[in-house]
Amino acid sequence: MLQIHRETKGLTVPRHHILSLIFLLCNGLMITAEARDNLSVRIEDGTEITISRYAAKGERLLIWLPGEAGLQTGEFTAAERLAARGYEVWLADLFESRFLPVVPSSLDRIPAADVAGLIRHGQQQGKTVYLVSSGRGILPLLRGAHLWQRRHPGDHTLGGAILLSPKFFIETPDPGQAAKLLPIVSQTNLPLFILQPKLSPWFWKLDRTIPALQSSGSDVFVRYLPAVRDRFYFRPDASSKEQALAQRLPELISQAVRLLAKLPEKSRRVAELDGQAPLIAEGKKARLLKPYEGDPTPPELRLLSLDGKRLDLRDYRGRVVLVNFWASWCPPCVHEMPSMQRLANKLAGQPFTILAVNMAEEAATIRAFLQTKVRVDFPILLDSDGSALKRWGVFAFPTSYVIDKQGLIRYALFGAVEWDTPEMLKKFRSLLNE
Repeated sequence: MLQIHRETKGLTVPRHHILSLIFLLCNGLMITAEARDNLSVRIEDGTEITISRYAAKGERLLIWLPGEAGLQTGEFTAAERLAARGYEVWLADLFESRFLPVVPSSLDRIPAADVAGLIRHGQQQGKTVYLVSSGRGILPLLRGAHLWQRRHPGDHTLGGAILLSPKFFIETPDPGQAAKLLPIVSQTNLPLFILQPKLSPWFWKLDRTIPALQSSGSDVFVRYLPAVRDRFYFRPDASSKEQALAQRLPELISQAVRLLAKLPEKSRRVAELDGQAPLIAEGKKARLLKPYEGDPTPPELRLLSLDGKRLDLRDYRGRVVLVNFWASWCPPCVHEMPSMQRLANKLAGQPFTILAVNMAEEAATIRAFLQTKVRVDFPILLDSDGSALKRWGVFAFPTSYVIDKQGLIRYALFGAVEWDTPEMLKKFRSLLNE
């Protein structure tokens, strides 16, 4: 049996309600406001999970689990506004409850029983439960939902999950290496609604992840969010479009819940999970230009350039070529581009070329970016439909490949680097002298 410890904070009144509050008080009316509660939920192993609860009288409960960056202010704001729409929301701090640092690898260490225990308590409230998380937070979410389904076959308490910019892969692989899905992805049997920004590397992976989710019986719905990036509702560098969409996040989640609620109830059989070793590596990979370990023969790269010319990588045989996949909305891409121009300047007069492949942005957007943000004189290629990205197996932005004079891939890396350091120049000059 779950034990609940409740600590109630003082009443809070949103700023936009103050005038109404004054009006009602002046008219001698008694008013009340729901407070945000701090709850402590004790699960089966005695662990207490801290919950920030936004109470509501509706029949649906959203249990919001943290992503790799922990619970964010934008999520608390969305929870408050969802409660005003009639959805009760619990924000569960799974990191704090397990005394774990707020890093991606900690999410692999959160027991599935923690999430299953939260669902159990939600069941006791007599409400249909929907899980919410973002990014890497889907790992404990899907594992916990799976455990709940195994323990409660035929129970319809759990209505599904809403996933924001979900990351379904174990890690970002080195270029040339195969990307591996989290094992739970192909073992999930749960209605899912994905909110996927289009300005995201994960947008290009849905053609692989959706079939994997559906393979074990999940109903999967996707809403694409144009002109915004991952974490749009809590980015410190959020654009005006991202800020505007952040205001609409409660509406988007509400629409997702309503759609999931319309699905007919059905029996969802789930297989028992095998034991799983830790999946997420500790720390970040070093950003190094390393020897390429995949097939050295480069895929086709034949695209229109920004100035309307058809460029083909095969025509650059006899030259060293740096192929860089980038986007103007990707801060690391923008950061490294000046150093790419400096590299080109230092190797001027030698058989060296940079081909910068832009990821599906409009030509006008790219031109505006190059006129106002970063000025370069190397060719910009337009991968308008992402076909080159898929052929080259690009997993993260930026990703770069170095092609030698024989037309073979010799080095590669994902992530931004300074391209004109002495160490980099030494590598390029060695290739140029071959």
